[in-house]
Amino acid sequence: MSKPVFVGLDIGASRTKVAVMDVDGALIGYAVKKSGTDFGRTASACLDISLKMAGATRSHVERAVATGYGRANVPFVTKTSKAEIGCLARGCSHYFPGALSIIDIGGQDNKIVKLDAAGRRSSFKMNRKCAAGTGAFLEEMAGRLDIPLEEMNDLARQSEEMVKLGSYCTVFSGTEVLESIRHGKKVSDIVKGIFYSVIKRVLEMDSLTDRVVMTGGVVAHNPYLVRMTEELIGREVLLPKLPQLAGAVGAALYARAGEAAAVPQPLLRRVK
Repeated sequence: MSKPVFVGLDIGASRTKVAVMDVDGALIGYAVKKSGTDFGRTASACLDISLKMAGATRSHVERAVATGYGRANVPFVTKTSKAEIGCLARGCSHYFPGALSIIDIGGQDNKIVKLDAAGRRSSFKMNRKCAAGTGAFLEEMAGRLDIPLEEMNDLARQSEEMVKLGSYCTVFSGTEVLESIRHGKKVSDIVKGIFYSVIKRVLEMDSLTDRVVMTGGVVAHNPYLVRMTEELIGREVLLPKLPQLAGAVGAALYARAGEAAAVPQPLLRRVK
């Protein structure tokens, strides 16, 4: 392979995502890993995995753009960073042109971003100071229920009588979960109530436009959240093929468009 490729790196507090695009804008490689405590090492590992999938090497990288919580902690892309909101908007507009409301639910925060008909951001709201409505909240609740996090989606689907939680606070919700267990409530009904709490917390952040897109790792691993959201808002929710990669795809699109400086040379060397 001799054609150049373009790289987007979304370094989140919980997960690092990398997307590789070809000159035509097709996604040809990607990787997702826990960010851990060394963002640079994780980003480098994801880069190598995604390039291998793409049939490329670091020498083929024409440009790279980083975004997300840890973008400034990755030395080989600090000069080519873009804001997370902008990359998320760019990635969603790529798949769904036109006016949109983007609901992004990540490991440490959630957000609603509104785009106009031209794909320009018109507003956004973000929840960063509380774990409610995030992946961290689900992890905490899974621990309280003593169930694997990856089983929550199927359990919520099995619910026949949802147990609603009265609080959005992680601490108080945990107490409510324990009380529900003590009163013999089914785990599946409790989990659906937890999902409902996540959606309600996000929806109360802002109003939505007619077309709604959902993205983020929480959505990627818990598709029943999308179904529940559709029921609550009364219309279809659009979903990218790989919801967790929306920000990384947006960053790759910025790289492809040349809206960043050339990749610093250290990117072409393996970080050990």
